Amino acid sequence: MDTLYGRNKEEHPEPIKAEVQGQLPSWLQGILLRNGPGMHTIGDSKYNHWFDGLALLHSFTFKNGEVYYRSKYLRSDTYNCNIEANRIVVSEFGTMAYPDPCKNIFAKAFSYLSHTIPEFTDNCLINIMKAGDDFYATGETNFIRKINPETLETLEKVDYNKYVAVNVATSHPHYDSAGNVLNMGTSIVDKGKTKYLLFKIPSSVPEHEKKKSCFKHLEVVCSIPSRSLLHPSYYHSFGITENYIIFIEQPFRLDIVKMATAYIRGVSWASCLAFNKDDKTWFHFIDRKTKKEVPTKFYTDAMVFFHHVNAYEEDGHIIFDIIAYTDNSLYDMFYLKNLGKDFEQNVKLTSIPTCRRFVVPLQYDKDAAVDSNLVTLPSTATAVKEKDGNIYCQSEILCEGIELPRINYDYNGKKYKYVFATQVQWSPVPTKIAKFNTETKEMLNWGQDDCWPSEPVFVPRPDAKEEDDGVVLTCVVKTDPKDPPFLLVLDAKTFTELCRATVNAEMHMDLHGMFIPQQAMKTETE
Repeated sequence: MDTLYGRNKEEHPEPIKAEVQGQLPSWLQGILLRNGPGMHTIGDSKYNHWFDGLALLHSFTFKNGEVYYRSKYLRSDTYNCNIEANRIVVSEFGTMAYPDPCKNIFAKAFSYLSHTIPEFTDNCLINIMKAGDDFYATGETNFIRKINPETLETLEKVDYNKYVAVNVATSHPHYDSAGNVLNMGTSIVDKGKTKYLLFKIPSSVPEHEKKKSCFKHLEVVCSIPSRSLLHPSYYHSFGITENYIIFIEQPFRLDIVKMATAYIRGVSWASCLAFNKDDKTWFHFIDRKTKKEVPTKFYTDAMVFFHHVNAYEEDGHIIFDIIAYTDNSLYDMFYLKNLGKDFEQNVKLTSIPTCRRFVVPLQYDKDAAVDSNLVTLPSTATAVKEKDGNIYCQSEILCEGIELPRINYDYNGKKYKYVFATQVQWSPVPTKIAKFNTETKEMLNWGQDDCWPSEPVFVPRPDAKEEDDGVVLTCVVKTDPKDPPFLLVLDAKTFTELCRATVNAEMHMDLHGMFIPQQAMKTETE
C-alpha cells in the first residue's frame, strides 16, 4: 500500500498514447482532468499525511477514438519553494515546517487578536473548478491556481481574500444554470465576528471589461454567523436546491486559538481540529431569492461528514443526501505511517461511511403538537417539533459503504435517482466503484483483484433523455507498480465495461476532478 500512497510519482508532461481495449464511444470527446497528491518526500524531509503531498495534475484526452495521458506537478509557490530548498519548507495541514525561508509568502503563525491571518499554502491538490472560460486547481485555503487543462501548465495564482474576506474555502463549488460559480468560505474573526460566507463568481463579465478577471465581479450572496467565535465548523462541501442553499454546521471544529499558536507549539494545524460527540449538528437553509436564512432551527445528532450527494425540494420539504460518519477518525487513517506494510492492521474504519437522507419540512403546521413528526413524505426520516420550537431531525439510511459520490450534474438540485461512488469495506481505500439507485436501493458495482479505483465521474451522452444515459470514468491503479494502470469506461446504465485505456506510465491515487467536453475547451486563439 505504501507504493500507492507514499512513494513520489514521476510526472509525464508530454502526452502518452494509451492502448484502448474494447469499444470507446465515438461521442466521448474531451478531457478528464484530475487532481491529487503525488510527491510526499522532498530531499530528506517527508510529509506526515497523504493529503499534504504536492499536487500532481493528470489528464486523459479523448480524441477521435484515441486516448492520451499526461501528468504534471502544479508549479505552485509551495512547490517552487520546497524544490528550491530541497526540503519541505511550507507547512501543510498535517505537517508543520521549520524554519520557513519563504517568509514573504508564508507567515509563521497568526494572532486572532490582531486579525493577521497567515498566507496558507497554495498547494491546490484537491479538485478542479471552472470559472468563466478558465480552469483552476483548488484546495481548501484562500488560494486557487489557474491551469491550462490541455498542457497542465500552471498559470497565475488567485487569492480569494482580495475579493472576499475568507481565510479558507471549499473545493466543491456549485454551478448554477447560468454557469456562475457558487462557493462557501469562512471568515475568521473579521471585525469581531466569525462567519460563513456564500459567494458568487460570475460566468462572464461586461463586454467593456472583458480584460478584467471574473473575480473582480465576485459578490457575497449571504453570510451565516458561526455559533462560536473561536470554534468555526470545518466543512468540505455544501448543498444546493432550486431555491435554497444548504449549509451544515457540524461539531467538527477548528480551534482558532490553538491554530494561531500551532507553529510556536510545534504541532500541525490538523491537531487543532476536534470533534465533540455530545454536541449538535445544525442545518442552515438560505433562501436564494431573499438571501435570508430560514428562521426555524433544525438540528440532528453529532456527526462528521465531508461530501454532499445531492438535494432537492418536494411538497414543502427539502431532501438532502450526505455521506456521514459517527466519528472523525477518517482523516487520521491517511497519515502515511498508517499506510505502510502494516496497512491492514493500522487502518480499519471505526465508522462506516453511511449515505443518509434528511427530510426537512420548511412548510409545516405551526400549530402541530410538540413531539409530532412533521415529515409528510414517504420516508423513515423524521423531523420532530420540540417545546422550544426547534426541530430535531433523524435521517433515513439509504446505504452504507460508499464515498466520493458523484451524480449526473444536470440533476443537481433536482429530484434524482442515481449516485455513482467509490465503495469501501474494511478501510477507507476504495476497492470498487458503485452505482446506487436511491429509489429501489439497488446497488451495482465494478471491482477486480488488486485494483484501486478513484472517484467515478459521470459523463452524459449528448442529447441524453435519461438520467443514467452516458458513461462512468474512473482511474484505476494496481497494487504492483509494474502492472500498468488504466482508465476504465463503464456503461452507466448497466455498469458493464465498455473499454479500458491502459497507460505505460505510473499513475497516482487522486482525489477529485471533472470532465471537460471538447466544446467547452477554450483555444489559445480565442
